[in-house]
Amino acid sequence: MSTKLQEDSGRELKKENQEMTGSSMLIQALARENVDIIFGYPGGAILPTYDEIYRSGIRHILARHEQGAIHAAEGYARVSGKPGVCVVTSGPGATNVITGIADAMIDSLPLIVITGQVATKVIGTDAFQEADIVGITMPITKHNYQVRDIEDLPRIIKEAFHIATTGRPGPVVIDLPKDVSEATGIFTYDQPVDLPGYQPTYTPNKLQIRKVREAVTKAKKPVILAGAGVLHAKGSDELLAYVEQQQIPVVNTLLGLGSFPASHPLAIGMAGMHGEYTANMALHHCDLLINIGARFDDRLTGALSDFAPHAKVAHIDIDPAEIGKNVETHIPVVGDAKEALKMLIAENGKPSECTEWKEQLYEWKKEYPLWYEKDDEVIKPQQLMEIIYEETNGEAVVTTDVGQHQMWAAQYYKFDKPNHWATSGGLGTMGFGFPAAIGAQFAEPDKPVVSILGDAGFQMTAQEMSILQELNIPVKIIIVNNSSLGMVRQWQELFYDERYSHSIFPIQPDFVKMAEAYNIQGWKVDDPKKVREVLQEALAYDGPVLLDCRVAKEENVYPMIAPGKGHHEMEGIKP
Repeated sequence: MSTKLQEDSGRELKKENQEMTGSSMLIQALARENVDIIFGYPGGAILPTYDEIYRSGIRHILARHEQGAIHAAEGYARVSGKPGVCVVTSGPGATNVITGIADAMIDSLPLIVITGQVATKVIGTDAFQEADIVGITMPITKHNYQVRDIEDLPRIIKEAFHIATTGRPGPVVIDLPKDVSEATGIFTYDQPVDLPGYQPTYTPNKLQIRKVREAVTKAKKPVILAGAGVLHAKGSDELLAYVEQQQIPVVNTLLGLGSFPASHPLAIGMAGMHGEYTANMALHHCDLLINIGARFDDRLTGALSDFAPHAKVAHIDIDPAEIGKNVETHIPVVGDAKEALKMLIAENGKPSECTEWKEQLYEWKKEYPLWYEKDDEVIKPQQLMEIIYEETNGEAVVTTDVGQHQMWAAQYYKFDKPNHWATSGGLGTMGFGFPAAIGAQFAEPDKPVVSILGDAGFQMTAQEMSILQELNIPVKIIIVNNSSLGMVRQWQELFYDERYSHSIFPIQPDFVKMAEAYNIQGWKVDDPKKVREVLQEALAYDGPVLLDCRVAKEENVYPMIAPGKGHHEMEGIKP
């Protein structure tokens, strides 16, 4: 692994109660929050902070576009579990990270986004590179601040980290006017966080936990729905222990993949629009649904009127706003997923008598597996995912954008470990996957990182290849190239009478030459018989690699629940 990935951050702690500039306070606060790395892009209003970064020696990764910086911070946060830090300038620098902030908000990723701002005396005058970043980000942040007084800066930074990383994680913006960053004040960071209006509940109510235990004992067809909340709570070990104690089958959400080992006998698979038949049937026919850390979003539930129609619903979530929001909940449990699972394990209730239920699920799994028609002449994307899984032994950290390639990766790459899957779920952001892989590689420098991308999404943030070139970051880019906006094309085929309005690319760049322009090894592969050989060479290569994999252009993602349909109305179940 490149030593450039493992360089020390160079943080230097200064004594408290000293006079220093706002920029120096910021760097000192980041050091005390154990920040290992910053992703960012400089500009006029944030120059005092960048001057302090230069003098401090703190690790900074220069993105080639602010969107690349914030998606890299997201990937770092998703894989490391620590807050990602992104620093950008005012105006366009700040507005260029809006998509990443919204993405982190809906997927509950802890970010600290520091935006430069024009001097306080000209705020509101339409000054050069001024934008109301506080107003813009208010709906898409967990909280945001604009620092108006140097004395408030240490407290604000400390509160920001506390808010971003506690309760349901999320992004916090700190808007830092240039004159505040240049002003001087006394730095103190030992004061406790005091936010009376923000007190997340971590320990669930014991009575509600007992209600869950009693419901499990009575159930004949129980199922656990494990979402990203299990991963954010670092509760995967507890989930495994509880499942094995109670012998309850487990279904995962897209973002919950890896929270429970996919190879476990009680793992039923991913549910939702492109989920596995057995997983969706488990949700449709269960009599007890225990949701742990999932949002019940529309891509999971399908038509709400047909969702889990026979089930008593227990919902464990640290965010009380999610409980009962979309699906009627009979046993609400507000609290941290890990703490709730510990309490359920301690209850050690009598397991349900659900042998017949599990036999039914195993029968469905055997009868209705994922499938695709193999072809000796063209690469099938499903086959590509299977080979990636096999050649990485399921050990890689995988990132994706959104679309067909994302669904194929989720279906065919089996995640046995937590924090090996970074994808854009709720917002569905094209351009996320590649820079997220850069952040993921910094989070896990000794693990292989594979970025599975569509040919369209890759072009949105392809400029970040410059970071791979500069630091020799060994991310393996695998482009699932079908010369189209694949999922858009699929929907146009199925629901718009094959009117392919601007979803087909008549001309594509030579991705291998693009890689070579950045001094990155690139290969084009279009022969299904050579995929494994080329992938083996790419994985063994000591450095970044780009594979342009030309796949079947008209392949669709199946199975599928059409919009407005329920889990029992899946299409494409069998060939």
